[in-house]
Amino acid sequence: MARPAPGTLTPDQAAAAIAAAEDVHPHLRAWYSHLMAERRASPATLVNYHRDVARFFDFLVDHLGHAADLQSLGALELRDFRAFLTRRRNEGLQSRSLARALSSIRSFFRFLDRGGVLSNAALTALRSPKLPHAIPKPLSPEAALDLIDEAADERIEPWIAARDAAILTLLYGCGLRIAEALSIDRRAAPLPATLRVTGKGGKERIVPVLPVARQAVDDYLRLCPFGLGPDDPLFVGARGRRLDQRMVRATVIRLRQRLGLADTVTPHALRHSFATHLLAGGGDLRAIQELLGHASLSTTQIYTEVESQRLLDIYDKAHPRSRR
Repeated sequence: MARPAPGTLTPDQAAAAIAAAEDVHPHLRAWYSHLMAERRASPATLVNYHRDVARFFDFLVDHLGHAADLQSLGALELRDFRAFLTRRRNEGLQSRSLARALSSIRSFFRFLDRGGVLSNAALTALRSPKLPHAIPKPLSPEAALDLIDEAADERIEPWIAARDAAILTLLYGCGLRIAEALSIDRRAAPLPATLRVTGKGGKERIVPVLPVARQAVDDYLRLCPFGLGPDDPLFVGARGRRLDQRMVRATVIRLRQRLGLADTVTPHALRHSFATHLLAGGGDLRAIQELLGHASLSTTQIYTEVESQRLLDIYDKAHPRSRR
C-alpha cells in the first residue's frame, strides 16, 4: 500500500498510517516526535524509517494474524524478526537495504525500551545482514571538471545551465551533500569565503568556498529570472520553488550519458571526488573529516583505500614487470 512520506506529515498522521493496534499508536507518535525534534532527522531519514517500520507492521498482520499490539511486540522471538528479513529478502531487498530496515525497527524498539514500555531481547540478539565491502567511486579530476563544464554549456535556458553548473561546483568544490547545497537560502549569497553548513543530524560545520564556486553562484543569480528574497531558496526550479534533488540527479544522468561516463557518476560521487582528490594532493585526513562533516574518522579513512587502489592500478599499468 502506498503511504505518504512522513517528511510531509505530522507525527499523528504518520503513526495513523501504520497498521498497528491502538495501544501502539501513542508510542509511534512519540517516536516520530523524538526523531523530528530531538534527533533532528532529515526528511529523507524520516521517509526511510516510516517505510521500514510500516512494512514491518504490515508483515506482522500476516505473520500474527492481527495488528500487533504492545504485548505482541514484547513477545516476538528471534525467528519472527528473521522471518521478516527473509520476506524482505525474497521481495528483492539487498543487504544494505535490509540492514537499514533492521536499524529502523531497532530504533523504535530502543525508544520503547528507554521509555520503560517494553523490552525485547530477541531483537538485540539478531545480527545485521553482512554488508559487502565497497569503496567510493570518485571521478577523475578531468571528468569532474568536464561534468561541470558540460552543465554550463547545455543548450537549455541559460539561467538553468548556470544554476546546474553552480550546484555541481559546490558539490565538487566544497564536498557538500546534495541536500546541503539545495538547503542554502538566498541570504547566503554572495557566498563568503567560508560557509556554515548544516549536515546530517543538524550538525554544523564550516567549509571553505573556492572563488570559482562563488563566481558560479553569482553568474547564476545574475541570470535567474526570479526576484529571490533573503528567506527564499538559493537554487530554484522553473516555478521559482526550492529545487528538488531528483532534478539534480536527472541532470547528472543526462550529462554523464552525453560524456560517456560510468553509471557510478552521481551528485554524491562529486563529494567522493572532493575528498579523494584532497587526499591525493596531500590533505590531512582529520581536516578532510571536518570538511565532510563525518562524526567518525573511520568513515573518512575509506578514502585512503581509494587512493591505495589508484596507486595499485598505476603500478599494474606502468611497471615493466607487473605482467610477468
